[in-house]
Amino acid sequence: MAEEEKNEETTEGQPVEEAAAEQAAPEAQAVEEAPAEEPAAEEAPAEEPTAEEQATEAEAPAEEEAAPEPAAVSEKKKKRKHVPRAQRRQRSKPVRERPAERKPISRTPKPESERGRRQERRGVVVSSAMDKTIVVKVDTIKAHPRYKKVVRRSAKFHAHDEQNSANVGDIVRIVETRPLSKTKHWKLVQIVEAAK
Repeated sequence: MAEEEKNEETTEGQPVEEAAAEQAAPEAQAVEEAPAEEPAAEEAPAEEPTAEEQATEAEAPAEEEAAPEPAAVSEKKKKRKHVPRAQRRQRSKPVRERPAERKPISRTPKPESERGRRQERRGVVVSSAMDKTIVVKVDTIKAHPRYKKVVRRSAKFHAHDEQNSANVGDIVRIVETRPLSKTKHWKLVQIVEAAK
């Protein structure tokens, strides 16, 4: 209404052609603005959702997003871009309640019984070239459990020789011990018979 009064005032003081052109321009602008105002008018009467409705709407898209995840698993995973530590999202650590008293430390008592008997072997020294290590060949003669035929087997053990006292050909007694290296699980106890 105020615009029309202004337009009338300008038309009295100006030539008719200019006034008609000016009136046409505001009308064109009003026509362009009118479609934009209509959707806004439609939105205005719509009710704003309450907090409960917003919560249910927020849950619904979360459920919809959860459904496509199995399909995404079959595809390649996207690598996360490296972000400097200072620019990373800061997460607050959960605060734990500390008890007033500490629980007493409970220790289990050592077993009174002795540990299992160590394995013991008797064999011939095959090599003493390594430092503080000997290779002992142990022969076993055993009857086959089913066919009762005597079967001879031999096994080589790497044993620890602290004093480097054993030589090739000596008959020695070795016992099993904790792993001393990748291959050494045995230790020289006694030289039973020296080589001639």
